Amino acid sequence: MVKSAIILAGGKGERLRPYTNDRPKPMVEVAGRPILAYQLEQLKKAGIEEVVFACSYQREALQKHLNSGEKYGIKALFSVEETPLGRGGGIKKAMRELPDGWENVLITNGDNLWKLDVLGLIKKHQEKNAIATIVVVPLKSPYGVVEFNQHDEILGFKEKPILPHWINAGVYIFSKEIELLLPDEGDHEIETFPKLPSERFIVFKSTDYWRGVDTVKDLTEAEKEVAEIFQIS
Repeated sequence: MVKSAIILAGGKGERLRPYTNDRPKPMVEVAGRPILAYQLEQLKKAGIEEVVFACSYQREALQKHLNSGEKYGIKALFSVEETPLGRGGGIKKAMRELPDGWENVLITNGDNLWKLDVLGLIKKHQEKNAIATIVVVPLKSPYGVVEFNQHDEILGFKEKPILPHWINAGVYIFSKEIELLLPDEGDHEIETFPKLPSERFIVFKSTDYWRGVDTVKDLTEAEKEVAEIFQIS
């Protein structure tokens, strides 16, 4: 069973200023709760007991909020990057904080909102004996589209339809085998993923709720969604 997670929590969130002037991006609040709170709630329910936070920018705000992690029912540890190492380097450094004997670790980008079948993800990763499993979600068009026929006659409009493509949701499970393949500094998608054998590098498709919170507009839209999705009263 997977008992540990790493959350990448050092994002500056420059497009979310001024909300990120005094905190890292995962600490930005949506409906009165930090983005990372929504993730931690689900990780705990899935049996995650300790979480290593890979942090750099405004890490003091993160450490003060989390403290030992008791308020979220997990054990919080911190892997501090004095200079940013990139996502791959940050993951590799954070892995040194994991308990001895770990075999698989769940990893998330700390700045996305999602509601996923975490237990289903873990089960598939273990059943396939994967080195890396990536959650993918359908790509939603940021724009409405116009439908028309071969005579250029308009048939109708669709508001932000789902497109026939899948995108990386920023949620992974990595086995310990991947550790030596991670860069000390750099991005795992560029430096590591091309080296993995395809039969042990798999996806977990999810059509559940997912939203990237990258701009103030995203934040405004997320505020409207989370009350229903996460049943906040």
